[in-house]
Amino acid sequence: MTRHGARRIVGLRAATREELVLAADPSLTERTRRAQASAALARARDAVLERAAAVLPADEVDALAARLDRYGRDAALPLAWLYGDRDDFEALLARLLRTVVDAAGERPHALRRLDRRREIDPEWFLRESMVGYVCYADRFAGDLPGVRSRLDYLEELGVRYLHLMPLLAARAGEDDGGYAVVDFDRVDPRLGTNADLEELATELHERDMALCVDLVVNHTAAEHTWAERAKAGDPFYQAFYLTYPDRSLPDAYERTVPETFPDTAPGNFTWSAELSSWVWTTFYPFQWDLDHSNPEVFAALLEVMLRTANRGVDVLRLDAVRCLWKRLGTTCENLPEAHWLLQAWRGLTRIATPGVVFKAEAIVGPDQLVQYLGAHDREHPECELAYHNQLMVMSWSAVASRDARLPTVALDRLADPPRGTGWVTYVRCHDDIGWAVDDADAATVGVNGFAHRRFLAEFYAGQIPGSFARGAIYQDDPRTGDARTSGMAAALAGLTEARATGDPLLLDQAVRRLLLLHAIAYGWGGLPLLWMGDEIAMGNDDDWTLDPAAGDDNRWMHRPHMDWQAAQRRHHPGSVEQRVFAGIAALADARRRTPELHAIGPTRPVWTDNHRVLAWRRDHPRFGTLLGLANVHDADQSVDAEILGVVRAWDPVDVLDDDRPVPVDAGRIPLPRLSVRWVVAP
Repeated sequence: MTRHGARRIVGLRAATREELVLAADPSLTERTRRAQASAALARARDAVLERAAAVLPADEVDALAARLDRYGRDAALPLAWLYGDRDDFEALLARLLRTVVDAAGERPHALRRLDRRREIDPEWFLRESMVGYVCYADRFAGDLPGVRSRLDYLEELGVRYLHLMPLLAARAGEDDGGYAVVDFDRVDPRLGTNADLEELATELHERDMALCVDLVVNHTAAEHTWAERAKAGDPFYQAFYLTYPDRSLPDAYERTVPETFPDTAPGNFTWSAELSSWVWTTFYPFQWDLDHSNPEVFAALLEVMLRTANRGVDVLRLDAVRCLWKRLGTTCENLPEAHWLLQAWRGLTRIATPGVVFKAEAIVGPDQLVQYLGAHDREHPECELAYHNQLMVMSWSAVASRDARLPTVALDRLADPPRGTGWVTYVRCHDDIGWAVDDADAATVGVNGFAHRRFLAEFYAGQIPGSFARGAIYQDDPRTGDARTSGMAAALAGLTEARATGDPLLLDQAVRRLLLLHAIAYGWGGLPLLWMGDEIAMGNDDDWTLDPAAGDDNRWMHRPHMDWQAAQRRHHPGSVEQRVFAGIAALADARRRTPELHAIGPTRPVWTDNHRVLAWRRDHPRFGTLLGLANVHDADQSVDAEILGVVRAWDPVDVLDDDRPVPVDAGRIPLPRLSVRWVVAP
């Protein structure tokens, strides 16, 4: 396959593996590539284990040999698809395996012990006790030592997983929230040092907590060392980036490639005077896309992943993975090669650091989402975690429309994650909300997809009469009419408006709405994440425009500095902060004692006789079924009690009501306004 695509273009959707094979070379088959990968792996094995014997104790060599046999083919096969046409493919595979062995030899003893525990419990990150917290280190506590000083606070919330937003050295000035990285191997000096990161990871592990850190694998900052060497004329590093001497190919790509930021960074290419070329820049002009068709880029990023893991990071959040490969005539999103890259990285890192998992940042349509967990025509191990963007979007849709029909249809269409993987569920994150409403799903319930997307954007910007939300529109695209939404969860849920009016009824509804949204995220299964400040109902940062680094990016309104004075009010009975904090902490406690929420089982929405109620079932093969019931309306509702048959038990109990029996009145289950029940067998 050439850098710019196959000889025959396979349409604008993501091609299947079989279509891509035929496009690249009709003589190739899956069996051919598998045989090539197996032969190359077999020829490299003895040298790999000889190298391992030089850097590892004997028992560790045996363990690495077992992992090589277990995961080697998971890496070698996608590598054969990506780079198997090269004459040096076998040498490339052998070199990558040497890198893996060296990283295993450098892995600290404490992390090796943690690896062994996690190999016994490979689904450790999917336990029902796992609850995550996401924050910027500086905005949460100043720096990494400050984060360490706040771990008791996180434990109060039941947190067992800490995701620190980009903390590697970023470019000066505008840096896309830290995603314009200039050095993958150095903590941003404003946040601390590599030693501070390692000390934080060590303390987290002592508290049985995991650490997640972002790695940007799609691009670097234009000031990254690789880019600087490219500008200086080094051909090795010039080949790291996608560059074009004139507009012919960029213009051809632009016909089918969407714009990520049409308002602030239109187009996908930026002129570089130093290179005398157009550089591919999917996001911002200062972020240069890497050319992953170059195996040296793959190898360099593998080394970055392994070094990061050896600093104690447990989860690598791989950013912008949908964009990793470019092919002319397509959207350059969700292409098969992007998945093969992830599969190969995953297989190789598992050999050296088996306790480390991947989390895919892939905000894509429902049909493509589960593929990042390895669900393809046949399962291929890929990332272990992926963001359940659809659940987040549909939860907000439900509370705006007071209607659960569209969420039920949309969520039912989503495929289940493969065994050993799971969703990351969440109410809000650092990013905007893109209203991913499928036109076909909307039509199924008699709704116009475009009109509903527009309704949600305007509703959450407070532009529709009767709206309780006080967010803002982000990236209003005049060509498509689509728009996204910025705003903290409390502002979108109505707390800003309620506080402004002083109306106790509106305040109560807003608190209930915020807790309802979190109860859905915590009760759906997978690994729920809590965005910093939502636990104390922090509102929008109205001063975000004062920060010159924020530019005109209004997403900074929902990236505030932590209000520790407000956090103190979590101990003041009756305060909003106390109600929300206690409610979210109670959800974590309820999860911990509800084995039905271990992510081993699938989740399916359930239809009820009341479209104001979102219902779902979570089936665990050993512990039974959890039935979730969420009244998304601000008036009391009920559902037919026959739905209790889902849990297959007499007198089921409500976990969120202190395990009391579920009340039934005249054959119906009452659901107070904006409330949730988690129903299980007693």
